[in-house]
Amino acid sequence: MMLSAPRLLYSRNFVFLLLAVLTSDQLSKSWALSALFANGNQIVVTPFLNFTPVWNPGISFGMLADFPQVTGYAIPAFAVLVVIWLYFQLDQLIVIQRLGAGLIAGGALGNVIDRLRFNKVVDFIDFHLLGYHWPAFNIADSAIFIGVVAWLYGIMVTPKSEGDTHA
Repeated sequence: MMLSAPRLLYSRNFVFLLLAVLTSDQLSKSWALSALFANGNQIVVTPFLNFTPVWNPGISFGMLADFPQVTGYAIPAFAVLVVIWLYFQLDQLIVIQRLGAGLIAGGALGNVIDRLRFNKVVDFIDFHLLGYHWPAFNIADSAIFIGVVAWLYGIMVTPKSEGDTHA
């Protein structure tokens, strides 16, 4: 099956962005495992940023941490299905949404790899201000967040067609 020129370009860009996010995520986690997790070290980077070792057995903000069968099997399977769905949606998306799709896919697969390797996710980026800490996260989480924002922005700026009856 031959891909059309636009589809080939969309696919290539999607895979490139996915691999860029996945590689940076896994390299940063490898560094964190050796520099932080191995000895329980914390690195103070600025007055509001630390690199702190945190194992996250749950999903966002540690939710579902008490359900390993969900986080160990269902969440990774769902994440892979989302990546596949995103890939097949590329033709239907505007540029900003295709960018978001690549970020989401790379981030999702980065965290899937952690779940398959460790049955939990490596988090280590710790922002805090005035004694309040944002839950620790990683590059994959950041990519997913930025990708979702890009996706939603694309939805908000896409003009509705005249025949569209949806709100």
